[in-house]
Amino acid sequence: MKQILILLCALLGLGSCQGGNSTQIDNQTVKQFDVARFMGKWYEIARYDHRFEKGMSRVTATYTLLPNGRIEVLNAGYKDGKYKEIKGKAKQPDPNDPGKLKVSFFLWFYADYYVLDIDPDYRYVLIGSSSDKYLWIMSREEKLPDDVLQKLLDELRKRGYDTDRLVFN
Repeated sequence: MKQILILLCALLGLGSCQGGNSTQIDNQTVKQFDVARFMGKWYEIARYDHRFEKGMSRVTATYTLLPNGRIEVLNAGYKDGKYKEIKGKAKQPDPNDPGKLKVSFFLWFYADYYVLDIDPDYRYVLIGSSSDKYLWIMSREEKLPDDVLQKLLDELRKRGYDTDRLVFN
């Protein structure tokens, strides 16, 4: 049973299987979020490393809004020189809390996907979860200008995230 739980947590890839925060972080989400503007391809600039992404490079996430209002998620990247991808789904369960999404890559098991901060022009975004274990910096471009990256890192530090743990793509 323990092996099944570990496998499910690894497949989910986000913090829903975590028991709680091990450090105090500010994971407050954005108050305004336009799902339609968020759609499209995002490049992973940096992340907290996890089993489900370990050894991956040139990682992207592509979001597509479906007619039923759900979101198709395609995560892709390279591991050992080979292209890998996984399809999932996402939803916005509460329009009154628009920055808190749910994402699933396995059956009906959904995990938190928190939009912590987003550029007004939707050029870059900080993604976390209800746990301090998961964190991503993503951009519409493959690279962020140094001043923008520094601003985002400063924001994460103010929120209590350990930026030394970030793995840069």
